[in-house]
Amino acid sequence: MVRARALHSLALVVALTGCASPGTAPQGERAKGFRLQSLAKSDIDQVAELHHRAVFDSLRRLALKLYLRNPGQWRKAGHADAAAAVGKLFDQDHRWRLESLNYRRGAEAVQIALNPAYPGDRVEAFIVGLAGMVQQATGDRTEFFLLDDLDPQRLYNAARNFEIAAWKLANAREASGELLLLSNEVGPVTNLSFEREFGRMIGSLDVLAEILAEREGRTITRVIQSAASAVFLPL
Repeated sequence: MVRARALHSLALVVALTGCASPGTAPQGERAKGFRLQSLAKSDIDQVAELHHRAVFDSLRRLALKLYLRNPGQWRKAGHADAAAAVGKLFDQDHRWRLESLNYRRGAEAVQIALNPAYPGDRVEAFIVGLAGMVQQATGDRTEFFLLDDLDPQRLYNAARNFEIAAWKLANAREASGELLLLSNEVGPVTNLSFEREFGRMIGSLDVLAEILAEREGRTITRVIQSAASAVFLPL
């Protein structure tokens, strides 16, 4: 009887929380203490949320760094400053489908951002592409519960796609030879902070993929590609 009641309570929690899972980005660090939703989360679900939030924290930092290095991009949309442009991206419920990009996201948005002919905000498009990849890989969730199925292969593929996107960001140029977006800089003042943010995100996605594969006894199909000729993997 007690077990039946516990299962009933768990089912009720899942029913109440499952419909609220999809969204734009994970919430910030939650206050410590009991939450009803925690009854519907395994330890792995909570670990997944930590890695998910870490990736989005890095994405927010990456967006700000790109806007600060490329101020002409946030000005295209008439924002007051770089911080306002970042706020529009991360603090609104748009599910990473923006009208300015014809609602495209993921790999398509990255390709738009790094197309020399694109007249819009390249930073916005690039970040929408990366964030969209993460959300595609996690089933468009912002929280994870017991009945949610996270696919380690999709998370692994997302990590490889981030490697490809980082290479493209560092090498995409105008016909004149100028970089489309400034990021890392090697010279009298070296700036590799962009590379470090990509490293953090790729590491979080890879670790989460490995944890899930180990728990579920799945095998991840590993792909080796040259960054220069690599194509984005399906999510």
